[in-house]
Amino acid sequence: MPLQISGSQYEPLAWTEMPGWSDDDHVAAYKAFRASCRPIAAQRGLPSDSKALGTSLRDPCRIAKGLELTDEAKAKAFFEEHFLPLRISRLGEGDGFVTGYYEPVLDGSRTQTDVYNVPIYRRPSNLFVRGVTQSSNGLPNKGQVFRKIGRRKLVPYYDRAEIEDGAIAGRGLEICWLKDQTDLLFAQIQGSARVRLEDGSSLRINYDAHNGYPYTPVGRILIDRGIIPKEQMSMQKIREWMAQNPDGAKELRRQNRSYVFFREVQLSDKDEAVGAQGVPLTPGRSIAVDKALHVYGTPFFIEGVLPIESEQSKTPFRRLMIAQDTGSAIVGPARADLYFGAGADAGRVSGRLRHNARFVMLVPRSLDPIARGRRMPVPDERPSEKIAKLFPQVDPQKDKSAAKPMDASAASAAKPVPLPEPRPGIKAENEPRRHRHFRHHRHYR
Repeated sequence: MPLQISGSQYEPLAWTEMPGWSDDDHVAAYKAFRASCRPIAAQRGLPSDSKALGTSLRDPCRIAKGLELTDEAKAKAFFEEHFLPLRISRLGEGDGFVTGYYEPVLDGSRTQTDVYNVPIYRRPSNLFVRGVTQSSNGLPNKGQVFRKIGRRKLVPYYDRAEIEDGAIAGRGLEICWLKDQTDLLFAQIQGSARVRLEDGSSLRINYDAHNGYPYTPVGRILIDRGIIPKEQMSMQKIREWMAQNPDGAKELRRQNRSYVFFREVQLSDKDEAVGAQGVPLTPGRSIAVDKALHVYGTPFFIEGVLPIESEQSKTPFRRLMIAQDTGSAIVGPARADLYFGAGADAGRVSGRLRHNARFVMLVPRSLDPIARGRRMPVPDERPSEKIAKLFPQVDPQKDKSAAKPMDASAASAAKPVPLPEPRPGIKAENEPRRHRHFRHHRHYR
């Protein structure tokens, strides 16, 4: 079965050509992969998306389902036995790009008070997405969103400013209340949050829908305005500036018209957030990828130098990660958001990541990464310089009157040679339409 990923270039590698591969914790990667395998191994018939990789992952997943490995050498051998490494990048580029994300831990209240007066809203009943039923558990995070007026009229949904000003207040949509709008903004950027309530209990929220407006990165606005230098930009810098400039923060937030609605999920404090694949994320092993190009469960070996230990550190990062999530800002074949877990420390690490890295995608051995290349027509070999002078090619479309006159002897020595017949056309393979389906919402600043 051939492999094709739009807009990408890929190169087969040997395992020995991957710096840091032998030093990774393959047992940890195997556990994360095995979590992704539960829904993949249970599939019957063709997957909902028709990408070849989705079907091919079933074989290694079904093997992993009955194979609980705790030995490092055996876990490493599993990946090497069932996968082939391909260096992948956007067409014409060498490196990919990584950012980080996490699950915020916020203070909140079930009831509105003077301190807690910023609502977290659940999805409104008058919010519609064409082609998606309202009963769906999580709506796509891209595309148009409408609200209904009367029986038939559909108009764009309210934007952030209208919602902040109370457009949907008083309808019983409040899940809980936070201290300030900046906390809510960061929960919406990350797509999930843990809310610590006043009585000591907690609740968990996940993305459920958005209002249909494209995300505008507030960090980019601060850079363009010369407020925060690009090299110093981080989520912490954004939060500090907003705390010091409340009026400016309100105007800045409203530049981002996108707004996220949440649903409450039944997870304990010990449980990790659930990604778009529907499995719990693993800190340091789960990544969000472009769902239009990639398939959940795909392993990616990511190699680079990242500021993990501090803002100035250059920590070697060479780790096998598993695609288990997505985000509307994660676009391209070598683009990933690295999940670091929950809380302030995870937020500090993820907030300073905006770095290049190299991507190696592991594809099941049942796929042939160069099958399409074998079917591509190859141009005829160019003639030697000597032959080209003896038999010059003539383009019949050119104006004959523009040609220089030549004597009879020269004409007989340089008779036009008919151009070769074109090679037979090779029919393109039938490529089924890709369906984009996003369940999880997360933007990077």
